[in-house]
Amino acid sequence: MRDSLPSGTPVEIALPATGPERGVVMLPDIFGLRPLFDDLAAQLAAERGWATAVVELFPGLDLPTVDDRFAAVADLDDTRLIGDAVAAADLLAGEAGVERIAVIGFCLGGMYAYKAAACRRFDAAVSFYGMIRIPPHWRGPGQQEPLKLLGEPGACPVLAVIGDQDPYTPDSDVAELGRFGPLVRPLRFPDADHGFVHDPQRPAHRPDDAAAAWRAVADFLA
Repeated sequence: MRDSLPSGTPVEIALPATGPERGVVMLPDIFGLRPLFDDLAAQLAAERGWATAVVELFPGLDLPTVDDRFAAVADLDDTRLIGDAVAAADLLAGEAGVERIAVIGFCLGGMYAYKAAACRRFDAAVSFYGMIRIPPHWRGPGQQEPLKLLGEPGACPVLAVIGDQDPYTPDSDVAELGRFGPLVRPLRFPDADHGFVHDPQRPAHRPDDAAAAWRAVADFLA
């Protein structure tokens, strides 16, 4: 079900048939809110019992190509985007009565899941192959580095799902997660490239690794 946040940002809401196990705010990949994430939200609600809200990352923008979207990342603003994630959590709390709400992000959304872990609204965060450092061509005045925000007091526990063949999460960046000790748990898949979990149509998709990753996420959020 499509809805809008107070900011006007589109959000997809999927609620389980009975009382939810928990709430989840999802931040999609660079291609944004689309049927793939509508279906994933419905699946998580039906199979996991998670009240789920998926937030559009680029509200109000016409970005027809991936190059347009890459160029637009530098204009994203942490305050606006994380504010939308918090508003989505509040929407779930009001509509589904959930108290425990996690944030899950994929790719660009995974980078923002690291950042949202520090906002004190979520009880847990899951980053699927999110950038640990902002790529140089994505940096902009409205952004802070994920590693800086993860160091803020009150950050929630994070599960970092990482493919070891992913150029967006090089070993040197993954090693930086170790500075946070048990707060950030890397879950590494040796043969996986970027985007191996959430989109079965991607050449990088690995069904067995994806299933293992989701099992680990379910255990982490239990």
